[in-house]
Amino acid sequence: MEEDVLYHFGLGTKTHNLPIMFADVKFVCIGGSPMRMEKFAHFMLEELGHVLPAGQSLVNISAVTDRYAMYKVGPVLSVSHGIGMPSASVMLHELIKLLNHAGCTDVTFFRIGTCGGLGLEPGTVVVSESTVDGLLRPFLDTAVLGKRVSHPAVLDINLARELLTCMDPQDNFAVVLGKTMCTDDFYEGQARLDGAFCDYSKDEKLQFLRDLHQQGIRNIEMESLCFAAMCNRAGIKGAVVCVTLLDRLEGDQVFAARDTLKLWEMRPQKVVARYIQQKLGIRGQQENLVNGEK
Repeated sequence: MEEDVLYHFGLGTKTHNLPIMFADVKFVCIGGSPMRMEKFAHFMLEELGHVLPAGQSLVNISAVTDRYAMYKVGPVLSVSHGIGMPSASVMLHELIKLLNHAGCTDVTFFRIGTCGGLGLEPGTVVVSESTVDGLLRPFLDTAVLGKRVSHPAVLDINLARELLTCMDPQDNFAVVLGKTMCTDDFYEGQARLDGAFCDYSKDEKLQFLRDLHQQGIRNIEMESLCFAAMCNRAGIKGAVVCVTLLDRLEGDQVFAARDTLKLWEMRPQKVVARYIQQKLGIRGQQENLVNGEK
């Protein structure tokens, strides 16, 4: 096409020099909340030891819109995707096109976020080895031209296993590999009893969740299936790294204190940041600087 308007980012091939702006991107980290992804960008500034030019600060590249937020820290792009697969799909379509227009190569994608756990201590980080839909199928279904089209939802298992090595002996949390169930809904789709509607019993809910756990499913969220299918379609290495906010076998609502939740939300970010540092050959350097070493 003569011009491509990336409407939801407020960017375009004629209005912006996308290669100049984004050609050096090697890592893309996406998460639901614009505020969380802004905080992640500031966190990466510290973790990478990246120094902005004098008089400049981190800015939301997509500030002219109110759909998504986007921040760039050297080779790292931090982007919000909203809640659920429809919102994530729109963002990923335009993000993949953006990177293509910019001439980016060998880019790795990460979804970092929160989830409900199954049989895990709240605060545990789950790295997804695979993802299934609410019917336990590893496919993303999309209605195209009035017909159902299914795309395999495949994550990079080698990338997932590498992330497991990015723990620190001083970490006070566990990082585990497990299957993820991705749903279209936060309430009935995830077998909650506390939604506006509920047509099943507590016993039926618990039996369903126990069955999931027996099949190796360790967490439930709302974007991984779309993320995996679109990364696989585009030939992009992708990983999903989420922290559990509760054990769904014990309840439906999140009762942890807000300060605790903020600490937990940092855990996937730390794991992914260490992986990026490792790939850039700088892991350990920032810790040494903090300790006064050169």
